[in-house]
Amino acid sequence: MKLKLIPFLLAGTALVAGCQQNANTVVAPSILKEDAAASVNGQFISKAALETLTKEVSARAQGQAIPKDKLIDELVKRELLIQEAKNKGLDKSAEIFQRLEMMKGALLSQAAVEDYIKANPVTDADLQAEYDKQIGNVGGGAEYKARHILIKTEDEAKAIIAELDKGADFAELATTKSTGPSKTQGGDLGWFGAAQMVAPFSEAVAKLENGKYTTTPVQTQFGWHVILREDSRQQTPPPFEAVKAQLEPMVQREKLTNYLEALRKGAQVEILVPLTEAVPATTAPTAEQEESVEVIEEVVEPVEEAN
Repeated sequence: MKLKLIPFLLAGTALVAGCQQNANTVVAPSILKEDAAASVNGQFISKAALETLTKEVSARAQGQAIPKDKLIDELVKRELLIQEAKNKGLDKSAEIFQRLEMMKGALLSQAAVEDYIKANPVTDADLQAEYDKQIGNVGGGAEYKARHILIKTEDEAKAIIAELDKGADFAELATTKSTGPSKTQGGDLGWFGAAQMVAPFSEAVAKLENGKYTTTPVQTQFGWHVILREDSRQQTPPPFEAVKAQLEPMVQREKLTNYLEALRKGAQVEILVPLTEAVPATTAPTAEQEESVEVIEEVVEPVEEAN
């Protein structure tokens, strides 16, 4: 696989480059030759910049090793472009200043999040409370193992029940007559909880005894079912230690959400634009816009990967 480093560079490190070069903020310390990885027209590129780029590109390349000479080449290209932009006076344009301010805001937002997380780490007590709320104090409920035969009409379902009453094998009938995807497994649905199935189906299964089938067809939005309940058992909640790692990002997300809500309640916020207007289509987002979106998503959106 050929890695295209320039897109990585512009998306991942333009923010760093912009802050280093923004004369309106903190002036970057002078780089000594012994601390430099390269020099471009007398302007040193620090070893720290090379290390940062290495980490960023490696993360995007999913751990694939990147030759150092290619990384240095990217830094040299960036420095050449920065010098060219300055020579043309682009660093003094209002548009560039606004974009740098957006990047600065994204960095500060992320810094505030990281600072809060550092000062308010997720504790075992927090995790235990979340476990008790979501899992530990909730009854396991019943699980069922069942087969079914899905038919288009009620009359067809009644005919199948009549065959079962005469001693026909349920799995064989499911294989030959069911229209559902489970027909290749003889109608076997495996183990499932009541919430995993539509209500009429779950209710019918719950009323059956193990080894019994429905004597009247069960209708759902998928068609008509004949159901055989093979077995049942009580669900056992997973132990705390088994789900502890999954709970941590959820608890951290909740802490951050509460923190942001508290900040907003303590602030004077006035929305100055109409919220009902459609947003016009634009070109692809810039690097700093993507950075801002990533910060917002990290703070606000639910952690689906934890589930």
